[in-house]
Amino acid sequence: MALTDNRIKQANPKERPYKIYDERGLFLIVSPAGGKWWRFKYRLDNHEKTLSLGTYPDTSLKRAREKRDNARTLLADGTDPGLKRKSDKAARTAGNFEQLAREWLQNQSSKLKAETLHLTLRRFENWVFPYIGRRPVKSIEPPEILTLLRLIEITGKYETTKRVRQRIGQVFRYGIGIGEADRDPTADLRGVLHTKPPQNRAAITSPNEVGALLRAIYGYSGQPSTCAALKLLALTFVRPSELRLAEWPEIDLDNQIWRIPKGRMKMKREHIVPLSKQAVSIFRDLQPISGHKAFIFESLRPGRPISENTTNAALRTLGYSGKEMTSHGFRAMASTLLHELGWPPEVIELQLAHSQRNQVAAVYNRSARFKERTEMMQAWADYLDRLYSSI
Repeated sequence: MALTDNRIKQANPKERPYKIYDERGLFLIVSPAGGKWWRFKYRLDNHEKTLSLGTYPDTSLKRAREKRDNARTLLADGTDPGLKRKSDKAARTAGNFEQLAREWLQNQSSKLKAETLHLTLRRFENWVFPYIGRRPVKSIEPPEILTLLRLIEITGKYETTKRVRQRIGQVFRYGIGIGEADRDPTADLRGVLHTKPPQNRAAITSPNEVGALLRAIYGYSGQPSTCAALKLLALTFVRPSELRLAEWPEIDLDNQIWRIPKGRMKMKREHIVPLSKQAVSIFRDLQPISGHKAFIFESLRPGRPISENTTNAALRTLGYSGKEMTSHGFRAMASTLLHELGWPPEVIELQLAHSQRNQVAAVYNRSARFKERTEMMQAWADYLDRLYSSI
């Protein structure tokens, strides 16, 4: 007997699942919990199989019969409806952007740091996959990417917007290489997005005020490693990220050299920092604290470096607002005063690890002017000592 909607509604749960039948292989399973599941039973190559057709009432009796009839049409053509469903599902997921992006990330595991990989995946999952993740790679157009980038941009996260565009482009270029993509649509977006408004990071550059800042730092009563980090920012004027991620194998105290690997440098080349006697002394004082740890400046959470805000927060504790002094401001402080002290601008720029247009000259200068940079770094440390002592 064919099913009716009234009969289906009156099919109450029992202690065990049971079936009620319609026609031509269609039946309904009623579960003990009250769920009602459509199934289609068919035979192919002397094998009995079943195909799920949805749940009642989301899939009505009429719709279940339509699905059954479609499956029977496939059977008449010699096609297994169950296998076709699996192949259709695979076709929908294969070749989409999310799949390609995850494959690209996996291939980058030997090239990028775990922290960078995690951040990139998080940005993809937050900003990219919800919008173009399931889209076939070859069908994605520049306006689609621009739309999702605008959503990041309007939050004021200009740097994140830039990085996400770069990563999307890298995925497409990887796809081109393996034959999954025809072109990189992000290339058409150059110049379309807004850039971050230029900001001058707050910095103290008056000698008297620098002396007061140093006295405040040396009187800091917080974590000893945080105090040491502030002192080393002043002495080495490296970027805060280069300092907080520093590891002991980079430090050669006997030869008074700190080699920062290119992976952590903004310009993606190794940077050598000549260490003054004062800087060496601070590193030696840190050895009993973190000499056995992964990072020189380890946070209170084992195995992780201090955060980007640790040294800025320490400056706030010392009474310096964000408009007066920042961790990055030590670089501007050193640059300004070293120029005033008469050191050659190119030597200062080399030590700041700023880019140079002529890359051949840059390589030569980093080597040929190392002696001058060593002398400058010691003279700078001695100058800071004098400022600290002048009241």
